[in-house]
Amino acid sequence: MNSRNRVGDVLAVDNEYYVRATSGLADHRTRVLKYGDTFVVFNRYGDIEALGPLQFGLFHSESRHLSRMVLYVNDRQPQLLGSTVRQDTALLAVDLTNLDETVGPEGQQAGPLQRGMIHIFRSSLLDQATCHQLVRLINYGAEDVSVSVALHFDADFVDIFEVRGSKRERRGEIMPAQIKQQEVLLSYRGLDNVVRGTRLYFWQPPESLGPNEARFAFVLEPKVEQNLVVDIFCERSDSKPFDSAQLPAGAALLAGGQLPAISLSPGGTVVPADAPLSARLNTFSLQSKVLRATRVVASSDRLNAWIARSESDLRMLTEGNPEGEYPYAGVPWFSTVFGRDGIITAMECLWIAPSIARGVLGYLADTQATEENLLQDAEPGKIIHEIRRGEMAVLGEVPFGRYYGSVDATPLFVMLVGEYFQRTNDLEFVKELWPHVEAALGWMERYGDADGDGYVEYRRMSPRGLLQQGWKDSHDSIFHADGRIAEPPIALCEVQGYVYAAKLAASRLCTALGCGFQATKFSNDAAALKKRFNKDFWCEELGTFALALDGNKNPCRVSTSNAGHALFAGIAAPEYAETVCETLLSPSLFSGWGVRTVSATEKRYNPMSYHNGSVWPHDNALVGYGFAHYGMHEKALQVLTAMFDASSEVDLHRLPELFCGFHRRENAGAPILYPVACAPQAWAAGAVYLLLCACLGMKIDAAERYVQFENPQLPTGVSDVEIRGLQVGEAHADLLIRRHSRGIDVEVLEKHGQMEVTKRI
Repeated sequence: MNSRNRVGDVLAVDNEYYVRATSGLADHRTRVLKYGDTFVVFNRYGDIEALGPLQFGLFHSESRHLSRMVLYVNDRQPQLLGSTVRQDTALLAVDLTNLDETVGPEGQQAGPLQRGMIHIFRSSLLDQATCHQLVRLINYGAEDVSVSVALHFDADFVDIFEVRGSKRERRGEIMPAQIKQQEVLLSYRGLDNVVRGTRLYFWQPPESLGPNEARFAFVLEPKVEQNLVVDIFCERSDSKPFDSAQLPAGAALLAGGQLPAISLSPGGTVVPADAPLSARLNTFSLQSKVLRATRVVASSDRLNAWIARSESDLRMLTEGNPEGEYPYAGVPWFSTVFGRDGIITAMECLWIAPSIARGVLGYLADTQATEENLLQDAEPGKIIHEIRRGEMAVLGEVPFGRYYGSVDATPLFVMLVGEYFQRTNDLEFVKELWPHVEAALGWMERYGDADGDGYVEYRRMSPRGLLQQGWKDSHDSIFHADGRIAEPPIALCEVQGYVYAAKLAASRLCTALGCGFQATKFSNDAAALKKRFNKDFWCEELGTFALALDGNKNPCRVSTSNAGHALFAGIAAPEYAETVCETLLSPSLFSGWGVRTVSATEKRYNPMSYHNGSVWPHDNALVGYGFAHYGMHEKALQVLTAMFDASSEVDLHRLPELFCGFHRRENAGAPILYPVACAPQAWAAGAVYLLLCACLGMKIDAAERYVQFENPQLPTGVSDVEIRGLQVGEAHADLLIRRHSRGIDVEVLEKHGQMEVTKRI
């Protein structure tokens, strides 16, 4: 039994890393910005509220630097007209208006101010540990209007794990606010002796300024724009100090008035001082090259919206990261490096953006474990699970400062090296990575298979580490048919598939490197593993593979989505593939919005759980690709269509980390959202690219310089998809996949360099 206790409004369980949610106030309609290791979660008004979802706030290096930032006009919160995060710039744009009033600010008598007379536009963007905010006011009435504008703010400097629900026995010291004419500094000295500061700099001096409020007075003439600009700087005593003489370009960009011409780095674009505000805003865009070289454009506006949002999210999660072109896992809970998430995201995007894979592989090689460390679950050759830099991680209050507790990241790393090489033919980079590949293969042989039974298993070594160390890492996610939690060491179904694919990848890499003997060994090892796996994991009565083998080698006879990963990796025997596909698409597993993590017939099924019945887009992408791997492209299209429909119904067309596994009701609108899911989430954003690749039956071999389409499929209502700028080696081409009465054809619109494009049924 799990120990349970009430914590205020929240039910806490014995999994200390469970992300808690308020029971009644969770609102999925948040607005998120991220740049580097800074992110902010607003509500739809552009406010950071102390009420509602706990994840609201401005965070930098895993500490919350603003816990409140609320706009008042005439001491009232304005009425919302609309808000969105623009895809092209990751800029939050919010439109508001005033409410009906009969008195002016601070009780002064005035004529009636009718609702909708004042347009209030708020915009926010992030740049280099700074949040730039603009409030623009326009009076659409016929006479002058006096209004007051107030910003209420606060900073609690809690660690991200505190926001998630972790309790601390003691905290550092909140220091007295420092107030100057037009700036306020809020600060906190942590137990790690780092002073964290939030500096609010107002471009025009407020009428009054206190530790938690700035107040301004405006007389608004008809149709004349007036602006209020504030910069919010996240500071640390162990980093470069604030220099008020060098205000960043982002703030100047948001500001109106007579400002000097601005040179935006790193592009160097010059924005004239007299440029309209809209033009100045449009000039500021993300400089990342992620997903810029190759573009996908469909005949469907809905599909284009999903693709555009996914592209925007991937850029946001990658842009400015100190690790380079490595997408952070997700906002708000996982805005950092995760090994498994980065690898799978890179795999999803490999055909369209191989540079992501290069960035992921380079960083993971640099952080590969070189020694045993029980507290970190680290062993030589193992690939990182996650890296944290917050106060609690630095102090060891959570074990995730540098943590290696995932069993699958290491074989996935080798698998990705092989896939990257096939996609790019970049042998020089493979040579750089080869010692790390050998170390990873060594870990699989020595540590991953500690009992020598031929399967890679896990058990945690750190007493505070993760109990379950596959991608379903909830404490109760690996269980038997009667509901009992499986005893370690545990050999997961999908992990054996990853190991199989890793050995095949190693064989291909050895051949390219001229190591023929090793190539044969790895190929033979993979074949032996495949034969053994299909014998030990197959459950005829379920029509699928067992979830896992427990420490006594007893199979967990539970029907789950994990079996779809066996198809993805290619370890499933061909005679089982169609049966697994039928099981995964049966009503007990397929909700109509996607494949559930656990069948509705199982003991621990709960459609509102994190891993025991929910629907995950990345999981579905791997499952869909697995169907295509065995030639079932029409079945892959069924998965793509479900995700496509979900993206059309959710806010901003953004697929979240997961949603609930309730069955899709007829004319029921959107899928039921999981209240504390990350959105954006990297591998959810990448799902559209892998599913498109699966449905198009697309294979790329850079060494042979060919692109092949096998039995391509398009969703209903999509007549064509154009792939622009697809690069293979030094060649590039524009391709059109178009539906005709006789089927779906692939046309080469333009081609430069040596590249063969073929289609087969």
